[in-house]
Amino acid sequence: MSENSEATEEMISSAGLAIHNRSLSSTFETDDNALVRRAREGDYGAFETLFERHRMLVYRFAYQMVPRRDDAEDIVQEAFVRAYQNLHKYRDEAKFTTWLLRIVSNLCTDQARMSTRRQALEQQEAGEGLLWMTEGATDDPIQNLESERKVEAIRKAVAALPVHHRTAIILRDIEEREYPDIAQILGCTVGGAKLRVLRARRALKDRIAPLLGEEIR
Repeated sequence: MSENSEATEEMISSAGLAIHNRSLSSTFETDDNALVRRAREGDYGAFETLFERHRMLVYRFAYQMVPRRDDAEDIVQEAFVRAYQNLHKYRDEAKFTTWLLRIVSNLCTDQARMSTRRQALEQQEAGEGLLWMTEGATDDPIQNLESERKVEAIRKAVAALPVHHRTAIILRDIEEREYPDIAQILGCTVGGAKLRVLRARRALKDRIAPLLGEEIR
């Protein structure tokens, strides 16, 4: 078989896979909307299906925003409770996951602000004596490895960002959400979402450089 033929077959195969994935995604979204309609009509089993389908997405996002497992798990529960209570406000023109992550984002923002205030009060009362208690465990058993050092530096830098920058980084660079989805979650235009991500990346870059002890170009 010629190289051109092989390349053509590979292109056709890749295109077919992309179409298949888009079809699955579209079916998934349609299925979500059908489950929402059933849940609105009192079918709690339909909402349980939505919970099982999307709880890991919600947990992953929450844990990146508030890196304490207990807090993230509380946010998952609260997010789905609020989603259930507000199903009448959901409009089918938006993806259910986009609407859901907006609820989660608001909860994480509130939690991050409360955590910041709590830590400030604790440290003020006890000087630096309680610092090791209020910061969660971040020790890594193989932190001496260069790759792990960089991963830890990035994790710390993301966690140290202001909550609006952290949200933008997690949505775009960790969750890999599309800009229209990010705009809906943040309640801004697509152009505004792009600008927020750009500013967040610049802020993250400034924080990573000193943690790594080198200049990031």
